[in-house]
Amino acid sequence: MNWSAFIRPELRAALRRWRESLAGAGLCLVAFWAWLDGIGIVAWLALPLVLAGGALIWTGIVRGRLRGPGTGPGVVDMTEGQLAYFGPLDGGVVALDQVQAIVLDPTGRPHHWVLHRTGDPPLHIPVTAKGADTLIDAFAALPGFRLERALYLRGPGRDGLRVIWQRDATAPVPLAPGRRLD
Repeated sequence: MNWSAFIRPELRAALRRWRESLAGAGLCLVAFWAWLDGIGIVAWLALPLVLAGGALIWTGIVRGRLRGPGTGPGVVDMTEGQLAYFGPLDGGVVALDQVQAIVLDPTGRPHHWVLHRTGDPPLHIPVTAKGADTLIDAFAALPGFRLERALYLRGPGRDGLRVIWQRDATAPVPLAPGRRLD
């Protein structure tokens, strides 16, 4: 029996978006129960489980805020270090080790991740594209990428392009004429 048919699609999407936080909360509840009912070493093992659950909750909150609903234009696919975006107007494939900079463009509707790569035009991916939540995991594998910085820079109040990550901090990020960094 397919139990997911009994859950509304909106609730299913919300559960999927916040899955790490929910798992961390469940782990904390189990650890708290073990601490209350445990004797000896079982009670002491609850403390590391609470800490692990808290870390999972924090990571889930950061990732959940970065994930989009997945209802935007195009599809993102991540296979063996190759990131592919297939959109209604354009698309492309890029290897993660070729990405030189990741820029957030809030001027597009919806906002876009812009992946700059050597020798090729930048790849624009809407943050709401289907499968775009896999980008967060892919970006986290890049050296020096910080989820907290991406979350902060994606926040409201900025109009210009925002450099989320750059492989070489001394190299300038190539921008289209008339564009500016925030």
